[in-house]
Amino acid sequence: MSNPYSRRNLFQLASAAAASMLANRWALAQQAPQAGAQQPARVKPPGGGTALGGGHPDPFPPLERRSTVALVRGEDRRKMVYESLKAIDDQLQPRMKNKKYAVIKPNNVSTTNQLAATHVDALRGILDYFEERFRKPVVIAESSAGDTLQGYENFKYTVLPNEYKKLKVSLVDLNREAKYVLKPIIDYNLHLAPVRLASRLFDPDAFVLCSAVMKTHNMAIVTLSVKNMVLGAPLHYAPEEKIRWNDKRRYHVGIRQSLYNMYLTAQFMQPHWGAAIIDGYEGMEGNGPASGTPVPHRIVLASTDYIALDRVGAECMGVDANWLGWLKFCGEAGVGQWDLARIDIRGPKIAEVQRKYRLHADIERELKWMGPMEELPVNLGWVTPFREHNTEAYG
Repeated sequence: MSNPYSRRNLFQLASAAAASMLANRWALAQQAPQAGAQQPARVKPPGGGTALGGGHPDPFPPLERRSTVALVRGEDRRKMVYESLKAIDDQLQPRMKNKKYAVIKPNNVSTTNQLAATHVDALRGILDYFEERFRKPVVIAESSAGDTLQGYENFKYTVLPNEYKKLKVSLVDLNREAKYVLKPIIDYNLHLAPVRLASRLFDPDAFVLCSAVMKTHNMAIVTLSVKNMVLGAPLHYAPEEKIRWNDKRRYHVGIRQSLYNMYLTAQFMQPHWGAAIIDGYEGMEGNGPASGTPVPHRIVLASTDYIALDRVGAECMGVDANWLGWLKFCGEAGVGQWDLARIDIRGPKIAEVQRKYRLHADIERELKWMGPMEELPVNLGWVTPFREHNTEAYG
């Protein structure tokens, strides 16, 4: 691949990103509702007028389809991961049927701290399941914050190709592979910024499975399956490159902006997601995602719906899901099922396995996204901030 990082090419990428976003918006606007689909009712704001003219906005229509999450507890991580996937085998088989190979995306935010990274026995549990039911090549692919291949060595992933010869297991560093699709997100100033996301995670021939770790986080509050996929997809320079660049940093641009970028990217990636597991055999609390302390939780979760999975995962950690902006946005926009009443649990009840994780020391700052936007001035043309009764301008 030719060097894509020149100043001229970056301007071209930004232009392409803007065009892509506008095209996507136009396409979505032109989509007609399905026949017979129930449309959300208009909400009349206090004092008359329409919802578009002020007052309470129209509610987001609920995602009617139900989702399933497998919940397993035990004392053998490898067996628990295998059993969690087996518990939703009826949902996995149709998704795997026409795929040519599988991609397992581990969570290796650290290449040296095992507690912060996917354990090799979690991968063995996944490969045990694939060996019985998939029997096609498997690629373990990651874009670690550090040197991905060094992490594979440190965490003993390198033994897996010999253990699972029938699956032709291979280990790929997505940064060295250097193939990407472009996605526009926003920067701190709410301007468009292009990011390069690993193209292998968008391959229509691949069954993509996320192997996440149950941890607290210094920006997202918790890091589960969505966080693993979204922040694992952006690429950075390979160790051999002279020019240093890092698109992961483009996501860390303020709490509000970061949460919205996570949602944007999850929505973009969701059509390519096959399934996910969350390994809570030994979770992390406190100053995650890399410097926290262990929690012997002894649970594993699995689902084909990442949003439902993370919703249940947050409950298992004793975390209010309404605090998780990225997850709330995904639920409201229908990226996956957010409503616990529409999620079927296969396994013990949440209350039976729930543990309250100690959150990051910066939790109060993390939660400020829930308050009013005070970083910017009010809209031009308004003498006072917008109020519900001020609807005349819109009719």
